[in-house]
Amino acid sequence: MHDTGVSGDGSDATGDAGDPGGDTGPAREDLTERVIDSRVVHRGGYLEVRVERIERADGSQADRDIVGHPGAVAIVALDARDRVLLVRQYRLAAGRPLLEIPAGGLDVPDDGGEREDPELAARRELEEETGSRAATWRKLGSFWTAPGFATELMHLYLATGLEAVAADGRLAPDEDERLELVRMPWREAIELVERGEIRDAKSIVGLFWLARVMGSGPEPAATEVG
Repeated sequence: MHDTGVSGDGSDATGDAGDPGGDTGPAREDLTERVIDSRVVHRGGYLEVRVERIERADGSQADRDIVGHPGAVAIVALDARDRVLLVRQYRLAAGRPLLEIPAGGLDVPDDGGEREDPELAARRELEEETGSRAATWRKLGSFWTAPGFATELMHLYLATGLEAVAADGRLAPDEDERLELVRMPWREAIELVERGEIRDAKSIVGLFWLARVMGSGPEPAATEVG
């Protein structure tokens, strides 16, 4: 994941502009919360923390702690031997190494310009974290990772037709990332999820979706990209 600045103008408040994120329709007027004041309390290299004062339709008010995030991508990568590519890395917030599908945040220019296109970010992250490129890409969907307090909208892709990139020509992980690549038959990965040994949310979503794609249920709608 690249560490870059997040605009403080509130433009990331909805995660991905114009994308309803799978909502079932507009909220009833009495459910809407209107932001009447916003105060940045911390701005890091990648995230922004705000305290937002909201007002409800009945006039009552409350404070919301919001983490501004530019959005992210996650990739379910399946090789010719039906193995899924996973990465193991230490996660400080969890206090342990976690086994995950490749993923990363959308780059945002330091000047606060347009954030990276998710399709381009998915290709970049797959190469950086696994050393592979994919011939075929399908967007499986998007989901809010923690809508109670974060604006992160994650875009999930299926990548197949994998080809290894020569070490001297590939995009490398960020300097602060230490990753271990794991190739595992996809059914074994699903079993790890079911046994509670894979506990990363995006990986659970991606692997269960893969199970549907591979024939354990009706195939989900997906959009071909590139």
